Amino acid sequence: MKNKRRLNSSSVGLLMTVLCFMPSFAYKKVLVTGGAGFLGSHLCKKLLDMPDEFEVIALDNLYTGRLGNITPLFENERFSFIEHDVIDPIDIEVDYIFNLACPASPPHYQKDPLFTTKTCVFGAINMLELAKKYNAPILQASTSEVYGDPEVHPQVETYRGLVNPIGIRSCYDEGKRCAESIFFDYHRMHNVPIKVVRIFNTYGPNMDPKDGRVISNFIMQALKNESITVYGTGLQTRSFCYVDDLINGFIAMMFKTDDDFTGPINLGNPREYNLMQLAKCILDLTNSSSEVVRMALPQDDPKVRCPDISLAKECLGWSPKVLLKDGITQTIEYFKHYI
Repeated sequence: MKNKRRLNSSSVGLLMTVLCFMPSFAYKKVLVTGGAGFLGSHLCKKLLDMPDEFEVIALDNLYTGRLGNITPLFENERFSFIEHDVIDPIDIEVDYIFNLACPASPPHYQKDPLFTTKTCVFGAINMLELAKKYNAPILQASTSEVYGDPEVHPQVETYRGLVNPIGIRSCYDEGKRCAESIFFDYHRMHNVPIKVVRIFNTYGPNMDPKDGRVISNFIMQALKNESITVYGTGLQTRSFCYVDDLINGFIAMMFKTDDDFTGPINLGNPREYNLMQLAKCILDLTNSSSEVVRMALPQDDPKVRCPDISLAKECLGWSPKVLLKDGITQTIEYFKHYI
């Protein structure tokens, strides 16, 4: 790793070093908050691989992000990393901002719910202030959790959701809902160019094998031939989008030439599976001897979750391409390194 491109945000001089790395006339600077996380690391790689040749700055406090996710990117001279928490302001001259910073799995965001809320709200304000200062388009990675335990199925962007504001998940659910509100207020009051995407369950390499989400849980349990824990009846449904498809959606949304299109827009796979079907798929692909064990359903866990992606198809020409079996196979190969 080239240490001169891993910086701590406490020094303004060091921050300026980041910006002076490459000839600035040649590149557009893109800031990715949460850049060492699951989605952020994939987004950074995708941006570096694009022919427009962006300079990519990953910003992460490493609360759930992992340096191992971005270690290969340090070989690229157009990549830099800053260890910083979006709860605190920062000043970096950039052309685009992807705001992905936030713990996303229930065990992680429930571990310190006040921190999660601060990340959602203060992080949104700080990144929007940065976007306002430099007139930089900013994309907010929101979530399907804004729909709560939905009464409308599949979920469309106009549905306002059924969310418990005082439950154990509300730090994340309501934090993301508040962030969306702040984004649109900055757009209306300050004309900040915003893009809001609502992410449905996403999986793939670079996931934390201990993050507590269903695909990582099932794969790790199957690879170890441990009992696969299914919460509730196992008939509750989810839709699973492979990470490459989702990142393509991010790119399509950010660089859509119609700057007036703000979203929110659903990004996810509209194909539904219940958890028992998912468990069977993973058992078959791992050739595991694990058995399914049912446990009590956590509080406020949604019974159904599936996106209506009509708007994404119409406005972005986007739809997921990777089949569940293919995506799970690639994810299993990644998780084998942790056994």
